[in-house]
Amino acid sequence: MGKELYGLKILVVDDDVDTRELIEWVLRRVGAEVTSVGSAREALEALEREKPHILVTDIAMPEEDGHSLLKKIRALPPERGGRIPAVALTAHSLVQDRLQSLRAGFQSHVPKPVVPEELVEVVASIIHLRRP
Repeated sequence: MGKELYGLKILVVDDDVDTRELIEWVLRRVGAEVTSVGSAREALEALEREKPHILVTDIAMPEEDGHSLLKKIRALPPERGGRIPAVALTAHSLVQDRLQSLRAGFQSHVPKPVVPEELVEVVASIIHLRRP
C-alpha cells in the first residue's frame, strides 16, 4: 500500500476504540488525513468542523446507529456535507445487510473485521469515481 489516498480527509465513526484506531492507522498509512470519533453525535459535529471528503462509519453503535446517522447527514444541504460519500462498516455481511446499507444511502459496505487492503480499495474506488 502506497499513498493512494494522499490528502483525502476521512471521518471515521466507530464506538469501539480498537477498531477506530486500526482504521485510522490503515488510512493514515496511505496518506489520508483522518478524524475519528466514537458516536453519531460527535460525527455530526466533526462533519461541520472538518469538512471531510468521505465518511466511514460503523453501523451497530449504541445510542444512534450508522443508518440513523447517515439519514441525518443526507438531510443536510450539500454545502454542509449532505452528499458526502459514505462507507458502512459492519459485522453483518449477508446480502440483505449490504442491500440495507445501499438503500440507506451508503456507497459501499465493508465487513468487519476490516481487511486493510479492502478498506483502502473501497475508499479509493468511491473517491476516484467522484473525481473528474
